[in-house]
Amino acid sequence: MKKKKIQFMDTSFRDGFQSCFGARVKTQDFLPVLEAAVSAGNENFEIGGGARFQSLYFYCQEDAFEMMDAARSVVGPDINLQTLARGANVVGLESQSRDIIDLHAKLFKKHGITTIRNFDALMDIRNLAYSGECITNAGLKHQVVIALMGLPPGLSETYCHSPEFYTDKLKEILDANVPYDSVAFKDASGTTPPAIVYKSIKNARELLPEGTIIQFHTHDTAGMGVAANYAAIEAGADIIDLAMDPVSGGTSQVDILTMWHRLRDTGFTIDIDPEKILEVEKMFTDHMDKYYLPPEAVAVNPVIPFSPMPGGALTANTQMMRDNDSLDLFPKVIENMREVVAKGGYGSSVTPVSQFYFQQAFANTVQEKWSTITESYGKMLLGYFGKTPVEPDQKIKELASTQLNLEPTDEDIHDINDRNSKLGVDYNKKLLEGEGLEVTEENVFISATCGSRGISFLKGEGKDGIRYKEDVSPDSTDGTSASSRSYKLRVDGDFFDVTVYPK
Repeated sequence: MKKKKIQFMDTSFRDGFQSCFGARVKTQDFLPVLEAAVSAGNENFEIGGGARFQSLYFYCQEDAFEMMDAARSVVGPDINLQTLARGANVVGLESQSRDIIDLHAKLFKKHGITTIRNFDALMDIRNLAYSGECITNAGLKHQVVIALMGLPPGLSETYCHSPEFYTDKLKEILDANVPYDSVAFKDASGTTPPAIVYKSIKNARELLPEGTIIQFHTHDTAGMGVAANYAAIEAGADIIDLAMDPVSGGTSQVDILTMWHRLRDTGFTIDIDPEKILEVEKMFTDHMDKYYLPPEAVAVNPVIPFSPMPGGALTANTQMMRDNDSLDLFPKVIENMREVVAKGGYGSSVTPVSQFYFQQAFANTVQEKWSTITESYGKMLLGYFGKTPVEPDQKIKELASTQLNLEPTDEDIHDINDRNSKLGVDYNKKLLEGEGLEVTEENVFISATCGSRGISFLKGEGKDGIRYKEDVSPDSTDGTSASSRSYKLRVDGDFFDVTVYPK
């Protein structure tokens, strides 16, 4: 029997880095591995976007555009290099004006990118339509995303994040004439039950024009990665996302070799030479050996389905908590996320919404619950990131409106942002001029998406924030001190002094 060949995208150099190292990896340390992976036969790579864009400026003191150029130079002209975009948020946590969204597509095309995977955590199709047009008009391939998430148990919601919900969202995309080259089903938290993955992709295969490429993305944070990938393949997915050791499994994607092994003696195959991939993985492990790999990054966590936390955000947050000696609070924060997700309108737990959830859950953990509504979470409830899948809890929404002094809105966020005098190309040109910095399109975009930390980088004043093995003391990683501790909690630019006392 002839086997169906399943393609894969190697996510090691974006999501793998983000999920395992908080996206804090130097370019020079992975380029030889990328070159070796191409020689081994890999043809599709996720190379940037997501948190990997900001992290290079925030922590690595490197230019993301130079990283893209270097990657393209290494792989040659024919390899697909893909990045991840967050709809109207492009590669940051804040939504942008139309001119910055358009600039994002043009610059990524200029710097060697082939495809942009484009999602909106709230599945507000308005946020996908304009960015999709910009990506297409720039000459890039647009992969439009259906954002998946498994609903935590014990909640009354039944429609949101069901196969019917995802099918309806796909119909909205088609009815809105959003331009696309392929469709991805993306589960950032790895919590969608395989049966729902199967039915959702099966429905999409029946709905989409014949020949449409369907790609599936999940994480192994909850231990369901292999099963979910196989369900997607059986339902008709053409491509799945996989990674290489040491940034595979756990919070990242299933390992290429693991999935190859799962498909043995089935009607499907991944067309690789496993021995060559094994050699690349050994080389990769050697090149990453100096970086600190948090134990939670490669672990299966059984509580994640109860409070969906994306792999790419989990390690970033645990690293932050280590730095603040508060890691022992992590289980309670995750526990509180369930309520935060439900009251927040069930947006998919993927950046930036996953960070909004975590910030609010953290605030609810270290302070009286719901005493402080964090700015981004509150703005999401009020409609300033788009329309949530389900109407948020009315009481929490009213609290947000009062604390933030903002009225709810259902206006298109692009229109809101275009009126904002502190957003856009012209505003960021003035910022650059005021700092005596060169006004280039790249610098304008860095300023717009990275804010003051982007400016610091451009001025040569940024600080390295990479966590190496040699910097981590075994005694300082668990945050289990029994004495009272004080934290400076940063919530969307505002700082709160919080003291936690032992029971």
